Order: sequence, then C-alpha cells, then structure tokens
Amino acid sequence: MTLKLDISSAENYKSSSQIARVITESWVKKNSFCPSCGNDELNQFNNNSPVADFLCSNCKSEYELKSKKDSFTLRIVDGAYSTMIDRINADNNPHFFFLNYSVEHLKVLNFLVIPKHYFINDIIEKRKPLAITARRAGWIGCNILLRNVPSTGKIFLVKNGVSQSKESVLDTWSKTAFLANQKKESRGWILEVMKILDKIPTKEFKLSDVYIFEQYLKEKFPNNNFIKDKTRQQLQVLRDKGLLQFKGNGIYKKI
Repeated sequence: MTLKLDISSAENYKSSSQIARVITESWVKKNSFCPSCGNDELNQFNNNSPVADFLCSNCKSEYELKSKKDSFTLRIVDGAYSTMIDRINADNNPHFFFLNYSVEHLKVLNFLVIPKHYFINDIIEKRKPLAITARRAGWIGCNILLRNVPSTGKIFLVKNGVSQSKESVLDTWSKTAFLANQKKESRGWILEVMKILDKIPTKEFKLSDVYIFEQYLKEKFPNNNFIKDKTRQQLQVLRDKGLLQFKGNGIYKKI
C-alpha cells in the first residue's frame, strides 16, 4: 500500500474541494480493500451518489468516504442533520471510511473504517441552525463524533503514517461483526458498555469498576430499572464473543 496521493488524477479540476475529493477517492480505489471480506476490488459509484462512494465487488458492502486534510480530529463535519439521522437508522446505510492526509506532503496519515453497526444516534451531533442572513437560513448540519465510537469500532488501515496488515484489519472487523445482527436496543447497550470499558485504563478490571458508571447508563436508558443486571448481561455477551475473559470472583480481562 503506497501512502502517496496522486495529484495528477485531479489535473482537470480547479476547485480545491473537487481536487481533494478526486485524489482521495482515487487513492482509496487503488490502495484499499474491503475490510469486511478482504476483497481487493472496490468499485466507485457515480459522483454525488446518494447511496455511497464505493462498493465491494465480492460481498457488496458499501462505503462512504469522508476526508480531512492535515490534523486528525475526532469530529468530522458532515451534511444535513436530519438526513444523517435517517440514514444511519436505515437498513442500507453504508460503512464509513475516514481519511486524513497531509497537504504539504500529499501523503495519507490516517485511514480508518467504522462499520455501520457502530453508528447510533449519539455519534451524530446537531449543529446550530444557519443564521437568518445566510443563503440557507435555518439549515441544520451535523458532525460525526468519532470520540463516541468504541475503540473496537475504529479500525485503522493506516495509523500515524503506518500501514496496518490486512490480516489484523480483517481480524478486528470479524470480532465485532455479530453487532450487525443485534436489535437496535441490544446493540445500543453493548456499545455503551464497550465505551465504558474504554474508560477503564487497565486490561484487568472488576465488576465494581463498571458499576461506577451505573448513573451514566441510567441516563442513557431511563426506562430500565435493572441497570446492574443488564450491564452484567452485556459483559457476558462480550465474554461469549471472545472480547473479554472472565477470571472469576467478579474479575474480567480485556482481550
């Protein structure tokens, strides 16, 4: 995988936004693979497709690409808020590629994928409506908050300028692929517990370390009166899926 962006692919364009789109899409098509199945052939949809940017020719997974120059941030500016909310709750929403590159060196710095089953409403931040003096007065955009995605859902193909092996990418993807078959509420619970585990700094932890976040979970799921029971259930799911090891006496270990 070469990390160099090919500026010649955009030689017929003048707009900086169009140039950025063309060179990053060209790089993904030439260098990426499908993180879901490992297939090396990603086909591009037509420009401005309302569906996605890329389609795997093998497993038919769809991917949308978001790119950002220079600094890598955990907040990605996106389009209309209502459209995005409808999209992530649809059955055919795509997985998301995020590409961060250096303008000065025309080089990919970070390239990651977030599987669509990690997209829930709280990773979409509503922006303030545009002022009444704006051309699109009242329009409400959104940001994608990568910080609200558990670490298992941020799968890097390139990290800090270093390519990751295909094997490690496919392995990371496969470990949480079960989430795609979970009902929305069940998936939401598992993802929240995953985020809590990210906040525990040690690989080994006690059940009591997770119970500290009981009030946080109560605010997330106000209709549930059995927060501790439900939390233990999610830990058992993660254990059964090979993401945690139960060592006995209320002690778990992250794998």
